[in-house]
Amino acid sequence: MAGINRLDIKQLRVLQLLLQERNLSKVAELMGLTQQAISEQLRKIRDTFSDEMFIRTSNGVIPTVFAQGVEHPVNEILRDIDNLITPHRFDPSNLQGTVHISASDYALITLFPAFLKQLNRQAPHLKMVIRGFETDNLTQLMVTGELDLVITFPEFIPKNLPNMLLFKEHHVCVTGQHSPYAGKQYNVQELAALPQIIISPSRANLKGSHDSWFAEMGLKRNIIMSVPSFAAAPGIIAATDSICFLPSRLLPDPRVVALELSVQPPSFDVIVAWHARSNQSPLHLWLLDLLKESFHREED
Repeated sequence: MAGINRLDIKQLRVLQLLLQERNLSKVAELMGLTQQAISEQLRKIRDTFSDEMFIRTSNGVIPTVFAQGVEHPVNEILRDIDNLITPHRFDPSNLQGTVHISASDYALITLFPAFLKQLNRQAPHLKMVIRGFETDNLTQLMVTGELDLVITFPEFIPKNLPNMLLFKEHHVCVTGQHSPYAGKQYNVQELAALPQIIISPSRANLKGSHDSWFAEMGLKRNIIMSVPSFAAAPGIIAATDSICFLPSRLLPDPRVVALELSVQPPSFDVIVAWHARSNQSPLHLWLLDLLKESFHREED
């Protein structure tokens, strides 16, 4: 208890910034203090936690394993304190900082133009980092706060992450304009035998979202290629005389034509997900409203 009684908000701020910047002089500059004052705060932090916390190097400092372990709870505590003293009125025009969003190029093509237009208009000082979708590392990125939002499909999201439906979508089976498969109708058995391309932005393998649909009918798809980009897919489809299921919002595209199918694949959801700690965050609530609003504006 004595150690906790010696810990104050300033020390938590110093600890947070040291974990982010890993440089005492930089932290001193950000806080408007001398480097000596930051060194003194670090001494108190080491006392409180009974750990070295940061090891000096020629380029600054690196956190110990223990210090890395407290980064998330320290960020949470300071966020709660900020929310406690922040005025209730939320004004996007005053927002500073950076928002990190993970999304495939499908979302960048179909949703982001309208979303970013509104975001830049309402929050001109807010910065944005958009990174590719990473299925295998998603939970860790969300827990550590390296990602604020993820826009993807439900099957790629851990069940413990809250999410919101943005819109419903469906796939269209396409082939190249000059493909030998164009202009014909196919049943599902015939379709399964045709050479197929899948788009897999997060995992480089030959498994696609329609595998289970074919499997329910006792069929296995003839997948010949996996590509990581929705934007590149139409050109590759046209060049290889293959077929592919593309989300309808990427069409029409002059390089491909739709095939006539006897049975259509099921529709799917496009969602945005976030970490539960942000459920009451004014910034996240505003971003979610903006995403929903942007999509409805695109539909009108």
